[in-house]
Amino acid sequence: MPAFDHHDLFRRHAAEGVLLLGGGAAILLQLADPRVALGVARHSGFRERPLDRLIGTLDYVYAVGFGDEATARAAVRAVNARHAPVRGGGTESEPSYSAFDADAQRWVASTLLAVALELEERLWGPVEAGRADAIVRGYAPLGGRLQADASGWPHSRAEFDAWWRHRLAGLEVTDEARGVARTLLSSSPALPFGASLALPPVRLITAALLPSALREAYGFRSTPRATRVAEAWLRSIAVLWPRLPRVIRHAPMHASLRRVKRRSRYAEHELRGR
Repeated sequence: MPAFDHHDLFRRHAAEGVLLLGGGAAILLQLADPRVALGVARHSGFRERPLDRLIGTLDYVYAVGFGDEATARAAVRAVNARHAPVRGGGTESEPSYSAFDADAQRWVASTLLAVALELEERLWGPVEAGRADAIVRGYAPLGGRLQADASGWPHSRAEFDAWWRHRLAGLEVTDEARGVARTLLSSSPALPFGASLALPPVRLITAALLPSALREAYGFRSTPRATRVAEAWLRSIAVLWPRLPRVIRHAPMHASLRRVKRRSRYAEHELRGR
């Protein structure tokens, strides 16, 4: 079996902007952990800025996965600053939650990996075992650069899949999760111009990437027609995407790194000016 460089394979895998199609499913999986749902519902402006969590997550992932050490440290500082006030709960009716909870951070990172692998396989077929193992290891720093201990991250696809199945069995879609999901996947004046036009296929693909139990818990109507349309979208994307120039396929990653670097330079300028 050939040896795989997990850093190189992670970068080749994660650089593809097509993985953004799984962003909605990843967020809904994250919200199915009641701790995450409470933190997001109570401490983020989802209703006013529905794309902020997705953009913030992308900026962090790309900075850690593709940026130099200074860029990665800047992204970590930004995430930790946003996370600082996110804590609460601990009553009889709701769990305690904290954005610095290492287990919750590991869960968030795992949703990105699980959905990315699911989407890649739905588009182009099974990922070869050695490559999948390397990709799994490549996702370890996403939690490890924060408070999650990277040493607790699975080392293989089989190990990850077993852990993932166990975690799926304990999920619960709460009212807070459904409320955030409705905001995320509904037309809103806060969405960028033209973004609402993409929502119908995004909703279909999001539902198709969710486990069936969660799909039902979020209220998606799973009909044969919806399944056929989602599969048609995925087949079309599978044919079109590899034909696009790399500059287009990797454009979201480059745009994200530019954002992180701009914010880092601005923060440094502000600190020097004090």
